[in-house]
Amino acid sequence: MPVSQSSTSRDAIVTRLRTAGCVFAEEEADLLLAECGPSEVLVAKVEQRVAGMPLEQVLGWAGFCGLRIAVAPGVFVPRRRTEFLVQRAVALAPADTDVVVDLCCGSGAVAAALGKLLAPAELHAADVDPAAVACARKNLPGGNVHVGDLFDALPVSLRGKVDILAANVPYVPTEALHLMPPEARLHEAAWALDGGADGLAVMRRVAAGAPGWLTPGGSVLVETSERQAERAAGAFESCGLTTEVAYSPEHGSAVVSGTR
Repeated sequence: MPVSQSSTSRDAIVTRLRTAGCVFAEEEADLLLAECGPSEVLVAKVEQRVAGMPLEQVLGWAGFCGLRIAVAPGVFVPRRRTEFLVQRAVALAPADTDVVVDLCCGSGAVAAALGKLLAPAELHAADVDPAAVACARKNLPGGNVHVGDLFDALPVSLRGKVDILAANVPYVPTEALHLMPPEARLHEAAWALDGGADGLAVMRRVAAGAPGWLTPGGSVLVETSERQAERAAGAFESCGLTTEVAYSPEHGSAVVSGTR
């Protein structure tokens, strides 16, 4: 039964979350209590979580690379596995990095982390989703956030000047979307997940466009699945980029990079 305002104890919330199938009910209850305290707001947020909304959207934030990233209903929730994309970008960044771009930025989590780690580089982020861009602008108060489709969103003045271009592109094959957890499938925008027939459609567009935007020695990086990584690397190579594939068992992630 729903939590009532008179039964917002930790035990009552844990029981409610467990009944809804939340695996980490105790940890989630602690977070909800810490954010809201016993209140009508807490009751509403517990019921949102029970209804299947991702915990991060319920709380309004997600932890990423030690940062608190604002998220909103419908916006892609940054995953911990994407922290490996940030690590690889930092490893490839020149010592004198001037310009960093985050395409398919979603909430701007990757850009926020890179902005902190590669300061004082000029920071740009872009996404096709206005709701995601609104989140990114909250998370990147000192950055430049653009709305539009991939490179079309960027100022033309950046052509040939980008040192690091990170793109957490959608890479789930269309026919596999129905296999995703309901939290993602029902509560995140489809265009943030759907990578086309083989999951690499958006990545290929990034690979094709990147050479014209990178500075000599600059790198483009994308996250992908281990199963897709070699095909993604082949697409980068066909665009004239020097390609590397890196795997992280810790993050369960693969990152493909291409350097001009």
